[in-house]
Parts: sequence; C-alpha cells; structure tokens
Amino acid sequence: MTKENQKASHHDVMPSVANFVSDVCFEGDFKEQPLYLQEIFELLLDTEYGNNLELRQKMLSCLRTSRSLAETLSPFSDEDIQKACTASALKAN
Repeated sequence: MTKENQKASHHDVMPSVANFVSDVCFEGDFKEQPLYLQEIFELLLDTEYGNNLELRQKMLSCLRTSRSLAETLSPFSDEDIQKACTASALKAN
C-alpha cells in the first residue's frame, strides 16, 4: 500500500494543519479571509458559471470552513499562532 492510501493519524494531521494555518495566516489578514471569499463568490455567482448547484454547495462549504477556522483562531494573536505552528513543526521533525 502506498503512503497516500494509509490512514493518517492525529499526530500526522495536526502538524500539517498547523503549518497550513501558519502559512495562510501570514499571506494577509487571515481573519478577513471569509469576507474575501464571500466577495469572490458573490462576483462569481453573477456569472453563467455560478449557475451551478454543485459549485454553489462547494462555495458555501468553503465559506463555512473558513469562518469556522477564523472563529476558532480569533482568540489568538498572529504571534501565538506562529509560536504554536513552529513548536508543532519542530515536534514533527
């Protein structure tokens, strides 16, 4: 079985999520990402391509996930998140 087909453990997933959040957080104001996505999706929905139920469902799911992640991280400063991600990355290595 290839590594891609193996079930990931909590210890495999958490460092990856921490690294992702760290990378995303410093590419702009992460806490504003749900608003940015909403603006993009609203513009897209005004096009012919936006008239697709499956696409609309995926956009709503993406917005919910982004809002949930931003809400979960809102009590923490960018510095707190960076420290946690750095510590998690060091543990993974």
